[in-house]
Amino acid sequence: MINTEQFTYRQVSDDFGELNFSPSLPLTLSYENNSIDTSGLLDTGASVNVMPYQIGLQLRAKWEQQNTSVQLAGNLAKLPAYGLLITATVAKFPPVRLAFAWTRAENAPLILGQVNFFLEFDVYFFRSQKTFEIQPKQETR
Repeated sequence: MINTEQFTYRQVSDDFGELNFSPSLPLTLSYENNSIDTSGLLDTGASVNVMPYQIGLQLRAKWEQQNTSVQLAGNLAKLPAYGLLITATVAKFPPVRLAFAWTRAENAPLILGQVNFFLEFDVYFFRSQKTFEIQPKQETR
């Protein structure tokens, strides 16, 4: 039996006040001995996971102690970013290690992208029903 969890899209307001729906996943992030409950935008077009500056600070990561620089693209390209390994727990699934580009951006969402969220989880989108399902990656034989 495949272990799958279903979630509903979250209603969000865009910059123009229009209502839309977004695949936002609740999860717990842990770094060293600190944890926070948050949510991340599932973005199949994002190459990497992106963590906004404030979430890193809430996890008590030290910006000045990071040494793995990451170059982001798009509207985050002008801001510095560092690689940060975080433990993430989604629903009842076992925790996984996720690599984030921790950006200095204050207003960026937490983004779950191809490297490495979509390498750890299979996601099935049902946009017309405003739901999505997630399951841990299945080991190949």
